Amino acid sequence: MSNNTEQTSESKVNIKHKDRLFNFIFGSEENKKWTLALYNAVNGSNHTDESEIRFNTLGNMLYVSMKNDTSFIFSATLNLYEHQSTYNPNMPLRMMRYIGNIYYGYIEENDYNLFGSELIKLPVPKLVVFYNGKKEMPDESILRLSDSFEGELRDKADIEVRVRMLNINYDHNKELMLACKPLREYAWFVDKIRKNSGMLGSLDEAVGRACNEMPEDYEIKPFLRIHMAEVVDMLMAESHEINALNLVGRAERKKGREEGREEGSLRTLVKQVIRKMKKEKTVDEMIEDLEEDRETIERIYKTAKLFAPEYDEDKIVEALLESDKR
Repeated sequence: MSNNTEQTSESKVNIKHKDRLFNFIFGSEENKKWTLALYNAVNGSNHTDESEIRFNTLGNMLYVSMKNDTSFIFSATLNLYEHQSTYNPNMPLRMMRYIGNIYYGYIEENDYNLFGSELIKLPVPKLVVFYNGKKEMPDESILRLSDSFEGELRDKADIEVRVRMLNINYDHNKELMLACKPLREYAWFVDKIRKNSGMLGSLDEAVGRACNEMPEDYEIKPFLRIHMAEVVDMLMAESHEINALNLVGRAERKKGREEGREEGSLRTLVKQVIRKMKKEKTVDEMIEDLEEDRETIERIYKTAKLFAPEYDEDKIVEALLESDKR
């Protein structure tokens, strides 16, 4: 029973860490030429200056929970590429959240006023999932957020998110592979590891053999050789990492519940401050009436004044919560 459990855990870890390898190859500063080759292949373009690529890190705000993505701004587009080794129909919902985080960081980085009257110009989002799971999928498909909506109301939705999913298993998307040599080599490498694992039963041996069997003219081979230790670590993570991630997940859910309660308390206080502002109460009077500290009341008061005379409660709470993240 124990062996089966360990094998299942190891399998889950391996799947997740192939995702990191994709980002390691296509999402690092030293490999910008491969990032550009991938961009050109996906978009049918022929750009040549990889120095114009600017990766989005956002102080690790995004990558802490998403180690299998490559996000960058290039040629007036904001590109979010995610590799998936299991099919996930909820990618539009996930990417809506991720792209929102990136846009928020972009606005802060450029000192734009989110609540101002001037229109903020944004790079065009391009969302792509690179899939190489074992479940058979078409070469290309479009995932839509509206697929999650109730059928009768779907056409009336005021928002849509489209994610392009490309199958990058070695025997799929031949034109895409021909257009991006590093992607074709990566697909070959993963396919070879899978086959070797079936024969050898050991993932570290399968990785080593796949690297040795890789043709010498493959662009990514020198990079894999130099970083072989990291590659093996990515693909050979211990099963306790899955347990650790489960613990983190439970902790984050608990934190989310606590944050929800905190938001509820903040909203109640905002309502009280708004009522007193409409009665033209002073800050000192509010502090005495509400028995709250001066810093809290002054902060809510100053934020609420930005939304006078309507005093939109939702916008005030949103502005306060966004300020807390900075």
